[in-house]
Amino acid sequence: MQTRTLNASQDIYAGMEGVQAEHVADWAALLGRIALALIFLWSGYGKLTDIAGTVGYMNAYHLPIANVLVWPAALLELAGAAMLLAGWKVRWAALALAAYTLLSAAIFHNFWAVPPDQVLNQTIHFMKNVAILGGLLQVFAFGAGRYAAERA
Repeated sequence: MQTRTLNASQDIYAGMEGVQAEHVADWAALLGRIALALIFLWSGYGKLTDIAGTVGYMNAYHLPIANVLVWPAALLELAGAAMLLAGWKVRWAALALAAYTLLSAAIFHNFWAVPPDQVLNQTIHFMKNVAILGGLLQVFAFGAGRYAAERA
């Protein structure tokens, strides 16, 4: 029995006859950026359309100056998402959004410090943020791909 180790120099798309394999990764990168951007567009828009509700939510977690912090949070989400969509400075956008996502998970989804009836829900949200963080780190590591305003 022979074993093989796949390394970066091997064709990871071997066996995809009839498909232009070199374009698969480019389309996957674009679709991945769009998927990541959607959650930040939705969240940033939600903050701007309900400032009072967002400030109230932030105050419930004892964030200081929530009425000030809501603005850079919304700006980061919307600008970072727009940069991911356009494929412009995606590594910087992904890194900023990754740090923001990690911080948000620790503050707003601290499953280790909630009543027992909330642990499962907050754990799910925390792990969702971890998954988003993983996707953003992939964008940071590998860049925007071919379909981008600027190739990193």
